[in-house]
Amino acid sequence: MIKNLFTVVMLLAAQFFACCVYAQNRTADTEQEIIKEQTIQSRVNDIGSKLLNANKIENRIVFVYNEKEKESLLTIDPSVMSREVVLYDGYYKFTQNDDELAAYLARGILTAMKSYRGFFKGYLTALQIKAAPKKFEIVADKRAVDFMVNAGYNPLGLITFIQKSCPQKRFDTISTKNLASRRLAMIYEYIYTKYPYYLQNNTYLNNEHYQNFLLSSQENRRMLLQKIKTNSDEKLKYD
Repeated sequence: MIKNLFTVVMLLAAQFFACCVYAQNRTADTEQEIIKEQTIQSRVNDIGSKLLNANKIENRIVFVYNEKEKESLLTIDPSVMSREVVLYDGYYKFTQNDDELAAYLARGILTAMKSYRGFFKGYLTALQIKAAPKKFEIVADKRAVDFMVNAGYNPLGLITFIQKSCPQKRFDTISTKNLASRRLAMIYEYIYTKYPYYLQNNTYLNNEHYQNFLLSSQENRRMLLQKIKTNSDEKLKYD
C-alpha cells in the first residue's frame, strides 16, 4: 500500500516537474518571439521614418510589423488601415538588406499618401486605384524608386525584392496585376533613364538575385537598348 502510494506521488511529482519545464520553455519562446518582433518593428520604423523625412511627406503614416495588430485595428476602424504600411512575415523573409526593406515600405507609402488626397478624405482616390490597379502598380513602383533614392537607398533593391518575391504568371490579361517581368523591365528603364548612376556604379552586380534578373530579362533589356540607340520615344511593350 505504502509502495503504491509512493509510486503515485512520484508520478505526480514527475508530471508537475514536466509541466513546470514546459511552462518555462513556453515563456522563453514567447519572450524570444516578442524580442524578435520588437527588433524588426524598430528596424521598420527607422527605415520608414527615414523615407518619410527624406521625401518631406507630411502625412502621418504608421508602419506595422504584425499581422495580428492589423486584424485588431481592422475590427476597431477599417479606415485606419489605408494609412498604415503593414509588413507581413511572408514578405519580410524576402528582404535581405535595408534597400529591399525600403523598397517594400516605399511602395506602401504612396498608397497611404493617396488616402489623404482627393474628395471625401481619400475615399474617391481609393476607388480610382481599384478601377485601374495595373496603372497604379507601375506608378507606385516608379515613386518607390524616387523615394528610395531621395532617402539614400539603392533603387536596385526594388528589382531584387520583386525578383525574389513576385512569381511570374502566364499572362495578365484578366489579372489586376502586371506580369512581374513587365514591372521589372519598367523599373529598370526608369532607373536607366532617371538614375543611371546606380547602373554605372552597380553595387548589385555580384548579387545572385540581380544576376538572375539580368538572365531572365535579356529580351526586355535588348528592346530598351534598341530604343536608346534609335532615339525612339515609343512606349515599349515588355513581356
